[in-house]
Amino acid sequence: MLALEVKNLRKVYKETVALESLNLEMKEGSFFGLLGPNGAGKTTLIGIISSLINKTSGEVKVFGHDLSQENNKVKSCIGIVPQEFNFSIFEKISSIVSNQAGYYGITREKAKKSMEKYLKILDLWDKRDQIAAKLSGGMKRRLMIARALVHEPRMLILDEPTAGVDIELRRSMWSFLRKLNAEGTSIILTTHYLEEAENLCRDIAIINEGIIVEHGSTRSLLKKLHLETFVFDLAEPMDTVPLLKPFKSRLTSPQVLEVDINGGQKLNTLFTEFSNKKVSILSMRSKANRLEELFMRLLKK
Repeated sequence: MLALEVKNLRKVYKETVALESLNLEMKEGSFFGLLGPNGAGKTTLIGIISSLINKTSGEVKVFGHDLSQENNKVKSCIGIVPQEFNFSIFEKISSIVSNQAGYYGITREKAKKSMEKYLKILDLWDKRDQIAAKLSGGMKRRLMIARALVHEPRMLILDEPTAGVDIELRRSMWSFLRKLNAEGTSIILTTHYLEEAENLCRDIAIINEGIIVEHGSTRSLLKKLHLETFVFDLAEPMDTVPLLKPFKSRLTSPQVLEVDINGGQKLNTLFTEFSNKKVSILSMRSKANRLEELFMRLLKK
């Protein structure tokens, strides 16, 4: 079953076309990345799906429910975490989450249980009686997620969820989102952190100027790149870059070597070169730049 089906979607603001004949499909249970530069149409698309913005024309279905004919059913399927904080900072954390459940007709008793569940999962339970103004920026982000999940939606939409949070918190949120997705929740993620999309999303759509310019699995999109960069930690520091034919290499520090490998070259050949040149390697990793390269290449088309 499709979690999301968008056909010929169009949105016009006066004389500005924000979305033009946009088509998109997302499978149920997918972790889906929506990428694009500022002004590309990502927030407009999310706004239409979540009924915050009226479409000009086209068709949107969420788990088979037509947005135009079954608006309330669509809303009940979706939890959304917008970019900006949009709750009262003078309200108690527990009230912000439990009151949200009331908009979906959830009883007070069930709302209280669900509120407790997600505040505990997101490490906010101990602060439940504090007002939101006292929370750090990262905690406010987690509060937004708890509020979006309180009615147990089948789809979670996250618009730049880790913007402004530190690396440690971002990683913990990644872990939580992976677990949530593994339990069956379909997730749509917009992000400017390309490493985030590459690590979390199984499928990606790239939007630019209101049009989908690429759509497919993360793996298949990355295969379109003919160049991959590997980073090697060296056992001994080096003063000069070793000549590793036919590869291009560079030192980023005395003990860190980067090597570019194109589609026609093999890692085995590189390791033979390392052995011939007596270069001892402690560890290796792929440089997390592939999605960024793909993104920039597509937008130049």
